[in-house]
Amino acid sequence: MMKSNKSVAAAVAVAVLIAGLCGCQRQEGPAERAGKQVDKAVEKAGEQIEKAGEKIRDATKGAKK
Repeated sequence: MMKSNKSVAAAVAVAVLIAGLCGCQRQEGPAERAGKQVDKAVEKAGEQIEKAGEKIRDATKGAKK
């Protein structure tokens, strides 16, 4: 009977810890939001550069023929 009580107490303790960790999510600050916007801008610029490179490559293929 004593083992059962210890197991229940351990399970309750684990559940409380897990619930506490889930409730403590970090809020995003202004620097983190700005960093995400910079990341998006860099990604977009990279895509545009890639498209421009493809157009140049296609144009040079047509000129060689």
